[in-house]
Amino acid sequence: MNFNFINLQPYSNPQYFIWLLIALIPMVIGLYNGRRFKTYEAIFSLVFLFLIFDGTHWQQGINLILYLIYEFIVTFAYAHYRTKKGSPNKTWIFYIAVILAILPLTAVKVLTVMPVGTVPFVVGFLGISYITFKNVQVIMETRDGAIKKIEPGTYARFLLFFPTISSGPIDRYRRFKKDFDKVPSREDYITDLQYAVRYLFQGFLYKFILGWFFGTYWLPKISQAALIVGNGVGGLKLSWWVLAYMYCYSMYLFFDFAGYSLFAVSISYFMGIHTPMNFNKPFISKNIKDFWNRWHMTLSFWFRDYIYMRFTFFAMKKKLFKNRIRLSQVSYFLLFLIMGFW
Repeated sequence: MNFNFINLQPYSNPQYFIWLLIALIPMVIGLYNGRRFKTYEAIFSLVFLFLIFDGTHWQQGINLILYLIYEFIVTFAYAHYRTKKGSPNKTWIFYIAVILAILPLTAVKVLTVMPVGTVPFVVGFLGISYITFKNVQVIMETRDGAIKKIEPGTYARFLLFFPTISSGPIDRYRRFKKDFDKVPSREDYITDLQYAVRYLFQGFLYKFILGWFFGTYWLPKISQAALIVGNGVGGLKLSWWVLAYMYCYSMYLFFDFAGYSLFAVSISYFMGIHTPMNFNKPFISKNIKDFWNRWHMTLSFWFRDYIYMRFTFFAMKKKLFKNRIRLSQVSYFLLFLIMGFW
């Protein structure tokens, strides 16, 4: 048997959903009857991770394993330092831990812009950004004292939670652990199943119907019309067709990504994990701030909580800026600069 043909990328084809829903049945039965089969869940997750990273993606799988070993060393070394009795909680050690945690992701971003052929070994893999965000969050909350103890098994499940591994949503360790350690009552789990089925079919509608309609059916036609009109006036200029292309592409991005996120949330609910939603009707936003709080919310809130707010508190504590408006401006500039580099 040629195992190269069983590679299954998340939520990309019917075969993936068929195998996924079949594999979920024992977990659904267990949770419905008040039991969480943690060993089965671990095996289940590892099998689907293998299916994601096998075949032509085997190098990414090796990179993922090496990355996890590295991040475990960094995180647990810092956690040991931070939680030991009488720890001085030095800021510079915290900074080193964060820098080391983001080093692999930084290397990936730098190496991807280097000329082809100059990089003998690619360190990236599917989902490295979102796993890094999770890891940095744990280090920061360990520094704050919000996380008193990191359980290795739960931490590994948190980082490798396969429904969200490739593109989020980005969960928080304490929230994930609370769900994982608790077995929902039958009434609560029936409600979870209702949401899971709803989000699953909504995801199909978004990604495979509306996303296809805007991205595959309409977008090429509008693009061609915009080029024809542009060529008729001496080059591509602002026109109704260009405006239509902008909106059509935006709708395609939304329905494709929101559909993926709904699949991730749906599978999480089947597993008794309440992964947060990623989108909340962004196109009805009243202003850019409102849009920011509705589009890819888990990413926006992550950058808000761990970049913007922390820099703002640091600057206020050190009295770097006397004017609060200037402080806000610098904080926003730093926030969007880091997001731009990412």
